[in-house]
Amino acid sequence: MLEEKRTNCHFCGYCCAFIASVEDGRVVDLRPDPTRYPYDERILAGCRRWRMNLDVLDSPRRVNYPLRRTGDRGSGTWERVSWDDALDDIAARLQKLADQYGPATLASAIGGPHASFWPLHRFMSLFGSPNNMGIGQICWNPRIWMDTITFGWTIEADIIMGYTETVFIWGTNPAQSDNSAFWRTLLAVSKADDMTLVVVDPRRTQTAAAADLWLPVRPGTDCTLALGLVHEIIEEGLVDQEFVHDWCHGYDELIEHVKPYTPEFVGRVCGLDPADVVRAAQLFGAARAAALVSGRGIDQTGESVAPTHRAICCLRAITGNVDRPGSCLMTERSDFTPEVDFEMSDALTPEQRATCLNTAHTPLQCFQGYDLVREQTEKLGRRLPMRYMTSALPDLVLTAMETGEPYRVSALIVNATNPLLTYADTHRVYRAFMKLDLIVVLDYYLTPTAQIADYVLPIAGAIERPIFQIHGGVANVGYGGPAAVEPYYERKTDYDVFRELGLRLGQADAWPDATLADAFARELEPAGMSWDEYCQTGIYYRQPAYEKFLEPGPDGSPQGFATTTGKIELASELLPKLGGQRLPEQGRRMRLCSDELIACAEQAGGVHLDMITGSRKQPYNASMYLENPAFRKKSPHPLAEVSAATAKRLGLEAGDTVELATDQGSARFVLGIARMRDDLVNVDYGWWHPEWNPDGAPRLGGMWESNVNCLTSCAQQEPLIGTWAYNAIDCVMTKVDEPLSYDKEPYPVDNAH
Repeated sequence: MLEEKRTNCHFCGYCCAFIASVEDGRVVDLRPDPTRYPYDERILAGCRRWRMNLDVLDSPRRVNYPLRRTGDRGSGTWERVSWDDALDDIAARLQKLADQYGPATLASAIGGPHASFWPLHRFMSLFGSPNNMGIGQICWNPRIWMDTITFGWTIEADIIMGYTETVFIWGTNPAQSDNSAFWRTLLAVSKADDMTLVVVDPRRTQTAAAADLWLPVRPGTDCTLALGLVHEIIEEGLVDQEFVHDWCHGYDELIEHVKPYTPEFVGRVCGLDPADVVRAAQLFGAARAAALVSGRGIDQTGESVAPTHRAICCLRAITGNVDRPGSCLMTERSDFTPEVDFEMSDALTPEQRATCLNTAHTPLQCFQGYDLVREQTEKLGRRLPMRYMTSALPDLVLTAMETGEPYRVSALIVNATNPLLTYADTHRVYRAFMKLDLIVVLDYYLTPTAQIADYVLPIAGAIERPIFQIHGGVANVGYGGPAAVEPYYERKTDYDVFRELGLRLGQADAWPDATLADAFARELEPAGMSWDEYCQTGIYYRQPAYEKFLEPGPDGSPQGFATTTGKIELASELLPKLGGQRLPEQGRRMRLCSDELIACAEQAGGVHLDMITGSRKQPYNASMYLENPAFRKKSPHPLAEVSAATAKRLGLEAGDTVELATDQGSARFVLGIARMRDDLVNVDYGWWHPEWNPDGAPRLGGMWESNVNCLTSCAQQEPLIGTWAYNAIDCVMTKVDEPLSYDKEPYPVDNAH
């Protein structure tokens, strides 16, 4: 019998709605469902990924049964075992290691978008380990921390037709990284006669090509640019004086602080035309409402990340573009149970919190820093998710794996991520992981990381698992929908795995919900919406109020902002308590090339260049979807892109093979020509050969050849949060004659998993 079931995609964060045609428990067809979020059939019509869902359900590459390693680590030899055997053994080994070294001996790594974060975080909290690694320090945490410290909570752009007059897109390319509802909204609004689009990006991206003004900033100098815009807005009298007087703290200090940041100075530092700096400041300052969207181009700049976000906060504040229509929105606390309650981080004892590796290194990204900020946000009843904001720095976890200092990290759980490829300094990650006593990977495929694991556990994906996407619980919105079918073969949801491990380790009281859908239903209960009602609409959302700072507090006066002073803190009162700056200052650029390496490269005809990496290119997403034949036909090679002028100066042509190197290592790419700043190389991220037979080390899916993380490092960090750099770093580039393996025939795929 053919049935139609609501369900959702999970190939990007939008989780677009489908109708699945199901026969005998198997999905036989899919079609877009514009009646549920995001309500626009044109989005899926323009998306190339969603059609993969049917293929992925029965892909020959999927892991369908629990696998246990039989040979040496990385040997690529496996045996199929039952779930009970796998989970019993994993639980017993974890308990033995915890008894020997303490619960902090367990580390974890998590990614997405095909996972829920809180089940792993809950398991880690109840096990007693603070050592959950993630990519928050280079993706989300910096903006959330700086927004919250400045405004008392998080800020989101609020682009509205008829209100927004200027939009800044800073360090992101939604035409490629988003390619969905936001990009369509931006295009629609940008076509309005009264809206101006400004793009800050060293590359002339598809988004920059649609802009009225493109600022090709030198990577890593964004803080200087933001402070220059603040300087010019003050100089030209474009400050919202009434708003600043009533609601901003430290304005006089800010005036003095930005005096040196003249257009001429900013132009020299940032490599921009001073006239463009002036024009950008005028566009933002004179707009009735101006919105600003930032992305990884800022979040991955190492030491400059926190001050850049703080400077952008100041830019919004002095122009009055705070919690007003068409500018930005201070997000609401969630009506449903917040992420921080579901992750149960408060279950960590004081002794367990004391094992946090970050404390002596990053005074904000640790429990003490979290507690200081929580004390402020709770004034208005809000709490950030604790696990994201205290996640362990990979550098420190790797050191504990390598040296046993300050204690031994001996076990690792990896959920929906591939750190051997996607974490900085691949060679170091590999060496550290090979020392571990236990590695457990939950994933769809035998990724390079899975190929060195002790256990690989088959995880249910899109269509097989329900979705309630809530973005860390910092806003009052959740979207997604139900599973269309039970997981194929012997796959389980990640929730099932962590619940069943928890039950084996004495955590029964903390896992009352038998299924992930039951847990989501309980999460929604405080909002007054049932799980069935949510699945009908695909979204929980309430229209937020604006100017919430004017709402009456307990004494009847305006509640203000959840900061030390109750105002927007242009000059921070909290950051100096953590060793930070009252006012933002440009950080130093991180250098990865020694003088000796540069000299050797130049002797071989090479050149020393600025480097950026991590930019998104449809239809790929980081290291995902490279196995799709149609995608690979369109984009067959990992590219290192330079401007035409740079290529000409170096005597290079598109299609040449080049080797990039730092003191960390090297990798090879095909040269591409793109419109961008001169003397800069933009390097593709996350390339490997998922189509190759997963035969373990040393080949590991060909990840050594064109993996830019062989060049990067997580050892140099921003001092408050621990952000390392994928942008604003340096490398040397040399032409080589050998073609890449991507030009050769792929290895066959083994369908035995």
